[in-house]
Amino acid sequence: MIGVKWFQRKWRAYVVLCLLIMSYNLYFIFLMRTTRVEYLLYLDLLVLVFLTVVEGTAFFDFWKRERRKKVSLQEDELIGEALHGPEDSEVFEHDLLILEKRLNEKFAENCDLQDYVTKWCHEFKIPLSAAMLLSEKIRDTDVRTDMREQLERMNWQMNMMMQGCRLQSPLFDMQIRQVPLERCVRASIRNNQFFLIRKKFQIDMQMEEVTVYTDEVWLTYILDQILNNAVKYAEPEGEHHIRFRTEKTAGQAAFSRTEAFAGLFEEAFTVKLFVEDNGEGIRESDIRRVFEKGFTGSGHHNGRYKSTGMGLYLAGRIAERLGHELSVESCYGEYTRFCIVLRAGRGEGYSPA
Repeated sequence: MIGVKWFQRKWRAYVVLCLLIMSYNLYFIFLMRTTRVEYLLYLDLLVLVFLTVVEGTAFFDFWKRERRKKVSLQEDELIGEALHGPEDSEVFEHDLLILEKRLNEKFAENCDLQDYVTKWCHEFKIPLSAAMLLSEKIRDTDVRTDMREQLERMNWQMNMMMQGCRLQSPLFDMQIRQVPLERCVRASIRNNQFFLIRKKFQIDMQMEEVTVYTDEVWLTYILDQILNNAVKYAEPEGEHHIRFRTEKTAGQAAFSRTEAFAGLFEEAFTVKLFVEDNGEGIRESDIRRVFEKGFTGSGHHNGRYKSTGMGLYLAGRIAERLGHELSVESCYGEYTRFCIVLRAGRGEGYSPA
């Protein structure tokens, strides 16, 4: 393969060189009749040896460079300096500077847009809060409840938009600390209490008092998405249940994103938080795709469910950044059970060095 690439680069030069040598030999034979042919053969031999040495050395350097490049291409770092710069390095440096400038411009535009959306959400919350207060003055109970439901949906979407902007921001603020797990669960229940009460959900808490290493705001966001899905896909009739359960496992477990915190989790144990509802469940063909961006399920394209397919996708991304494992299992028509695997410390008051 390397030999083919070498020939593709050099074949024009070899053709020109062969034509020159043939022209000289023909001139030597037919126009210089008094000259001995032995001299011509001797000269051809010297030229052949010289070209073999020069081209062999060049090919050996090219072969080493290609082998090194093949290994370097598997890395996630810049390899230009390691390969001592490509040919026409000034051209490449110029193009890289132009691309870097364009990327910085796009990055600045993206940051400005995120700031604008965040500020717009905060400004929008003021009249939205005022509308919620005014809705309480409506005397008709049904109208007041329907109005409040729509306002709560708007408030939910505003919160999700702001959190999405924070997640996409390059300054993703993540503070890993010891947090009581039950506090995050109760905060999420409060965030969704209107819809839970509206759909008459029964909450079953089977949780032990345990402190976990996480970011309280982002873990609550993940739980918000799970509860929102439970409410959204609940059957119109029947009893609705959501069960929170914890399970502790001693010892270390493999986490792809927590090697950096390995020193913090000595003698730690693993906590599994299960969130289970008795809604319609997820089809077996969809279970592997629930965390994909924009996936809304194969059976939800009839307009009944207003879903964007972004909630669980963002929840999965946040869980990955936090170093948690987020998974789901379901039996269609019976239940859906989410599992969040977290690290727990040595108890309340423990401060890692």
